[in-house]
Amino acid sequence: MDAARARKIADRIQQIVAEMLERRIKDPRLGFVTVTDTRITNDLSEATVFYTVFGSEAERADSATALESAKGLIRSEVGRQTGLRHTPTLMFTHDPLPDSARHLDGLLAEAKVRDAEIAKRAEGAQHAGDADPYRKPDENGDESGENDDEPSERAGYSAT
Repeated sequence: MDAARARKIADRIQQIVAEMLERRIKDPRLGFVTVTDTRITNDLSEATVFYTVFGSEAERADSATALESAKGLIRSEVGRQTGLRHTPTLMFTHDPLPDSARHLDGLLAEAKVRDAEIAKRAEGAQHAGDADPYRKPDENGDESGENDDEPSERAGYSAT
């Protein structure tokens, strides 16, 4: 099966399901549902419809139950409108991506607040060491300030 054709059919199924949920399915358990994506197998036998629900966990569970009960009606409409010889089996799956994105947005906002607090504390701070911590060569051009001909105790040599 052509992957481009499968993608077109998946997009059409997504439109049909969204229209059905908006206009024809009148289940009171169905909350504010948004169809986010639809994927179909290459043999067009199974379609997975991803959705999100605006609301609490209870509203999400009620919406999942309502979608399962309306699955037959939605599938028959998908078959009628797509004109496929074999209508794909529908599977509704809650899409965790918007929840993850919302969680990441919260974490980024928290990090931004912490960064602002750290910047505020650092405003009047001074460096603990010298203003310029790098060694400067003395007049002889020697960076360490020691005579290079003699072994240095600092370098791990002993003068014994």
